Amino acid sequence: MTLIGRATKDPDLRYTASGIAVATFTLAVNRNYKNQNGDREADFINCVIWRKPAETFANYVRKGTLVGIVGRIQTRFYENQQGQRVYVTEVIVESYQLLESRSQAEAREQKQRTSTNQNPPMNSTIDNISNHSSAANPMPNDDPFDGNPINISDDDLPF
Repeated sequence: MTLIGRATKDPDLRYTASGIAVATFTLAVNRNYKNQNGDREADFINCVIWRKPAETFANYVRKGTLVGIVGRIQTRFYENQQGQRVYVTEVIVESYQLLESRSQAEAREQKQRTSTNQNPPMNSTIDNISNHSSAANPMPNDDPFDGNPINISDDDLPF
């Protein structure tokens, strides 16, 4: 499976008891169609990456970074404190590609900081994606988010 999207926050890098690196992150992936209101919706995909690639990924990916991943879907389960079985489905990342240059990412982050300081934070939903000029992304047709960063708060995420 191949997915292209933007990281919803910085990856969470941890280490197992045996010292193996594991990073978890969520990828916001735009759907290929617009809803009845003409807005593009997104799905939030939980992802896991292991070992040295996890460390490298965590060093270079920040909230809003455009990333392409190749991986497989895996479902696991555990029992919660109430003794109920909880199923978790996530993508196990086998490889990834950063899809914007460092200068493009820095320009996007600077623009986000500027617009956040000038405007009060939006009570965002998946549909509210702030405007972003195509100058920072010279090939907007390759970007499933049309060059727009995802501006959502943690309160808007379903997990």
